[in-house]
Amino acid sequence: MAGSSLLALIDDIATILDDVAVMTKVATKKTAGVLGDDLALNAQQVTGIRAERELPVVWAVAKGSLVNKAILVPAALAISAFEAWLKSRGHDIPIVVPLMMIGGAFLCFEGVEKLAHKFLHKPTEDQAEHAAHLKAVADESVDLVAFEKEKIKGAIRTDFILSAEIIVITLGAAADKPFSVQVGTLVAIAMIMTVGVYGLVGGIVKLDDAGAALVDKPGSGAQALGRAILAGAPYLMKFLSIAGTAAMFLVGGHILVEGVPALHHFIEPYGGGFTGTLLSMLFDAAVGIAVGIVVLLVVKGIGRMRGKPAVAAH
Repeated sequence: MAGSSLLALIDDIATILDDVAVMTKVATKKTAGVLGDDLALNAQQVTGIRAERELPVVWAVAKGSLVNKAILVPAALAISAFEAWLKSRGHDIPIVVPLMMIGGAFLCFEGVEKLAHKFLHKPTEDQAEHAAHLKAVADESVDLVAFEKEKIKGAIRTDFILSAEIIVITLGAAADKPFSVQVGTLVAIAMIMTVGVYGLVGGIVKLDDAGAALVDKPGSGAQALGRAILAGAPYLMKFLSIAGTAAMFLVGGHILVEGVPALHHFIEPYGGGFTGTLLSMLFDAAVGIAVGIVVLLVVKGIGRMRGKPAVAAH
């Protein structure tokens, strides 16, 4: 009897782990837009720091990100449990779906904000900010510890917003699964995203150092590779930024389309096959851009009524 109970327990655990693995894959796809933006944004956050301090700063932000997720994951699970409790009492009040819709709209808003910053922001303002960072690093009278702390605090605040988006989207993807699967999926996504993002950020910020080291090494092959890395690093950052912005519209738009039955039913007949998938993606992107524009206009309008400047883009 004890042996059969143990085997049953092992079988249940295996089933849960299998469900967690499947849902983690689904959630990873759904959070791709936030991941791309998270990579580019966090790599930009640690610029303007002395080379030898880049990795310690990335590590400090990564630890802050883990704290953020340690807060967000239990909160998300509590929301899911509360929604399930309401349903058990006969009150079918959706909570996760509206949160997902808010997260999707925020993704689209961020995407449009990035485009507005790109096309409406004066390049001289970015150049002046970058020059100020470089001057602060070079100035021996500047308290670099305080400078780093401000950088770290700002990066952790940004991470909290992005992590909240990731957790909400993941919770929505696993909303109809048992509580144990939700726990496993949220914890898995939280760890994968933290290790993946900040591991890659650490690699990205040290690309220039790796390229410079290879250029100084003897041998034409190593030097050529070093020059290629130095030349390609800025383009990698640009690619991550562009891909992240595009994915924000696709992911955010898809969440909104799935959450609004009229939009979902409109595009559903055109699905299937390569052409149908492409049309669905274009429709998701169009909805995402449209919603992002509306949210941006509303935010700007509220800011003007309150006599405050518009929200600054990343």
